[in-house]
Amino acid sequence: MQTNALLRTTFKRQVVFLVVFLCVRAIGSGTIRYSIPEEMESGSSVANVGKDLGLELKGLSARRARVVTEDGGQYFQLNSNTGDLFLKKRVDREELCGPTDPCTVHFEIILENPLQSYRVEVRVYDVNDHSPVFLERELRFKIPETTPPGSRFPLESAQDLDVGNNSLQKYSISSNAHFHVYTGEHSGGRKYAELVLDKALDREHQSEVSLLLTAVDGGSPPRSGTAQIRVIVSDANDNLPVFSQAIYKARVLENSPVDYLLVTVSATDLDEGSYGEISYYFSQKSKENSKTFSINPVTGEIRLSGAIDFEMIETYELNIQATDGGGLSAHCEVLVVLLDVNDNAPQVTLTSLVSPILEDSSSETVVALFTVRDRDSGDNGRIVCSIDDDLPFSLKPTFKNSYSLVTEDMLDREKVSEYNITIRAQDLGSPSLSTEERIAVKISDINDNSPQFTQPSYTMYVRENNGPAALIGKVGAFDSDSEQNAKVTYSLLPAEVGGLPLLSYISINSENGNVYALRSMDYEQIRTFQATVRAADGGTPALSSEVIVRVVIIDENDNAPFILYPLQNSSSPANDLVPRSAEAGYLVTKVVAVDGDSGQNSWLSYHLLKATDPGLFTVASQNGEIRTTRLITDRDTMKQKLIVVVRDSGELPLSSTATLNIVLVDGFSDSYMQFTDVFEEEEMDDTLTTYLVISLSVISFLFLTSIIIFSMVKLYQRRNFRGRCMSASRDVYGDGTNNLVDVTGNGTLSQSYRYEVCLTTGSGNSEFKFLRPIIPSLPPQHVNAGTDSGKEQDLLANFHFQNNFTK
Repeated sequence: MQTNALLRTTFKRQVVFLVVFLCVRAIGSGTIRYSIPEEMESGSSVANVGKDLGLELKGLSARRARVVTEDGGQYFQLNSNTGDLFLKKRVDREELCGPTDPCTVHFEIILENPLQSYRVEVRVYDVNDHSPVFLERELRFKIPETTPPGSRFPLESAQDLDVGNNSLQKYSISSNAHFHVYTGEHSGGRKYAELVLDKALDREHQSEVSLLLTAVDGGSPPRSGTAQIRVIVSDANDNLPVFSQAIYKARVLENSPVDYLLVTVSATDLDEGSYGEISYYFSQKSKENSKTFSINPVTGEIRLSGAIDFEMIETYELNIQATDGGGLSAHCEVLVVLLDVNDNAPQVTLTSLVSPILEDSSSETVVALFTVRDRDSGDNGRIVCSIDDDLPFSLKPTFKNSYSLVTEDMLDREKVSEYNITIRAQDLGSPSLSTEERIAVKISDINDNSPQFTQPSYTMYVRENNGPAALIGKVGAFDSDSEQNAKVTYSLLPAEVGGLPLLSYISINSENGNVYALRSMDYEQIRTFQATVRAADGGTPALSSEVIVRVVIIDENDNAPFILYPLQNSSSPANDLVPRSAEAGYLVTKVVAVDGDSGQNSWLSYHLLKATDPGLFTVASQNGEIRTTRLITDRDTMKQKLIVVVRDSGELPLSSTATLNIVLVDGFSDSYMQFTDVFEEEEMDDTLTTYLVISLSVISFLFLTSIIIFSMVKLYQRRNFRGRCMSASRDVYGDGTNNLVDVTGNGTLSQSYRYEVCLTTGSGNSEFKFLRPIIPSLPPQHVNAGTDSGKEQDLLANFHFQNNFTK
């Protein structure tokens, strides 16, 4: 409970501390100071600079306020509309400053019209985002059993990248009967741990002791790291090595070469033999120390094994362990202090430049702002800046290491249109180092030149069926003026193409002159058109010029050949007759086709794709004529089917096919024509056949219905006729003759019934004849006695009926 209360109190204090520092304002010398914790999210607000500087929000936006850093690392960004300063990207204090504390970021806020700058300093506070880490997961100790209680054994320190209270604070070990851990502090403030023996060891009772070492930092909540300790109990070695000094100090120049001897550590042991032989090691291993230093295990010489840089690290702390042959060890500390060397030339960073400037600018007009920096210290880091004396400019200091370049005399563009200014920055080291930064300041011009096109006219080509927004060409114009006066924009003058506005066909990029097609072009509809492009500069008033652009559409093979003859539609294919007596080379027919494309895309060729007898016919590839290749024999099938493919000559050729039916005949008589009709009927599709069957069924039904009705009518008439003529019938049959009178005058007929049905197909005549049975004949004299022709005709109608149907 007490631990939780302590953690809550610590957290509250940190929050209050952070809020207080976030509200800090600039104190003297025109520098604004803020404080933020590390690992803040990108886009987090830091402060409102506009309010802190007492500037209006409209003024910040109008004067193009922006953030400029010395080293180019853009961690902050200013919203000129609201005056808010916010993080551009996440800040990692360990990556930015390493072990250095406090960690600060310097930058300037630049305002234009007039040109001003404000110094801003942001302190980045550490948050507890790293846990203590042991470089070795297991620490091994060999301790003699005669080691007296109270003996101390240095432990490897854990590494914690955080600083201040968030860094490593204490160590602890798991509960045991022999040891406890002591947490101490080096002269540099770093915590170290020692394993303290509380109770004498007894190898015969316990030869090895395992402990868990825990390193805890001071964050809220705290973070920790662990390592395993293995203590091996050995036999007696009753004298520890003793160093001649507890702390060794070495001073070395930062440009010292590799293998340079820094210092020699020395320890003695009163034991003899292997117990008196001492070996030297680094007891506190770190990645940086391991790369930079090496130690001779026999002599104790410590030498450089890598490059050292005063600007990165000024002091190294090395922990040395001397171990005798019996496993007893002693420790000492080596402080390596680096001495600065003038090995860094000054750095000049141009933060703002106004170019071009008006030639009538007044004196003391600010042209440029720049900062200088030297990573060295002392006189090696002090800088003096200068420019040439024969220039109408001068340098004025603004803040520490910040300067402004201002005009000193009146400018005249007609004499000098551009100044190349060299800024020299030189430090005071020995020998001195210097850096030069060259800037170009142009004198502004008036708009007295109109844009000029690079060509007197342009011709652009585009393939038809192009995709929308396809780039078809580019126009270019240049203006001999400068800046805005030389900025050329392009536009199309209104016009019509094929009854439509020009802007529905093409568009132009106003910035770079690229011309794009807005719709898919069709060569078959329009082959070329013209447009007028205007180029105008950005001066006031603007000047312009015009040029003619001719757009030519290039044909593509997008139309397949169209068969004109024979027509290929929903009806049955065309039929051609060829006499069997035809000679070889006989012209049967000709396939006629056209292509909507032009040029090579419209060149057609004809090929025989499929035939009933491939060797009987041939197709001329140029004109599509179909001829016989040999004499026709009796074995050749009467019905021949040909499929002819018509192909154009495009890069990706398109094709169409024509189907022809050829009938081999002995002549062109009517019977063959009827056969042709029969052939056509057999070739009709299933749909036409279905319609024909339905029609025949309906006709048959109507026909049968008519026959039934007609039979009933005649039967009714016969009954009436028999009633009227009964006496006459008896007279007729009284003589016993069995012959009937041939009322037509062609002889006698038998009394049997006669039916005759004649049906033919095709386009010929279809005839149906029906002869009723002859009624018993009347006596010849009765027939001959009639002299009335009208009665004779009625009699003939009663004895003979004939009906003809023509299809």
